[in-house]
Amino acid sequence: MIIDKTDNIYKYTSLGEKFQKAFSFITDPELLFLEPGRYEIDGEEVYALINEYVTKDKSEGQLEAHKKYIDVQYVAKGEELIAYAPSDGQKILSDYNEIKDVSFLEGGKSFIKIEQGMFAVFFPDELHMPGIKTVNNKSVKKVVVKIKA
Repeated sequence: MIIDKTDNIYKYTSLGEKFQKAFSFITDPELLFLEPGRYEIDGEEVYALINEYVTKDKSEGQLEAHKKYIDVQYVAKGEELIAYAPSDGQKILSDYNEIKDVSFLEGGKSFIKIEQGMFAVFFPDELHMPGIKTVNNKSVKKVVVKIKA
């Protein structure tokens, strides 16, 4: 897991070409004007999902894990809490869905506040629960870049 501001993105370019493509996408100033939807960056190797939503209560969230893709989650507008937990015997709520590349779990976790201009990277099997409200429900514009592992 990595959490940082986009001001420090230069520190992570050594992660490879796919990450460089993801970071170029989330630092493009035109990003704020893009509508929600899926955006191709490099076919199925790297693509972005843009969403706008109102954050939810902790009780409404579930830990999720992926096997095929790394998530780069970038908050373009607003703020939210994202929970993190290392994969360590959590209770499985739904078996792995290979088509959606996700399984849902429950168990202990730690919350981190992600504000506008910050990003988080979750590698396969690193559990995370995004979209949780801070003090009040907030409107969030978020980009999740999926990088094939």
